Amino acid sequence: MKALVIYDSVFGNTEQVAQAMGEALSAQTELTTSRVTDISPEQLTEVEYLIVGSPTRGFQPTPDTKKLLKSLPTSGLQGVKVAAFDTRVSVEDANSFVFGVLVKFFGYGAKPIANLLKKAGGELVVPPEGFLVEGTEGPLKDGELERAADWARQILETP
Repeated sequence: MKALVIYDSVFGNTEQVAQAMGEALSAQTELTTSRVTDISPEQLTEVEYLIVGSPTRGFQPTPDTKKLLKSLPTSGLQGVKVAAFDTRVSVEDANSFVFGVLVKFFGYGAKPIANLLKKAGGELVVPPEGFLVEGTEGPLKDGELERAADWARQILETP
């Protein structure tokens, strides 16, 4: 079984999450973990499982992540099981009413990633997930790498 974890990262937090997922899945799959800018759209169609992650920037995934996913044809991921994640600051940690309102209105990066994966024909096997950072640049909150590894294992367990 072939799996691909692709990510973009600004401060290194999303890369750490992607690497933790890759380590968790490497014993069960033929796995590649790569930065989004190192991947071509054709490589996304050559796998059975595709996990895509990005930091949330301006309530969206990074431009490079969106560019890659928007380049996929409508049925380009037909038969591929997909999952989406982001790294984010929680509303509670931001301690800002305005931030909370903006998040309710615009959301985080994982949902748009999931929508683009589904638009390309991918089968979303788990709900989009967010992994928490402290402040804008991180570090990741305690326990998030372990949670990311567990979440990734759930993807392979989904029939």
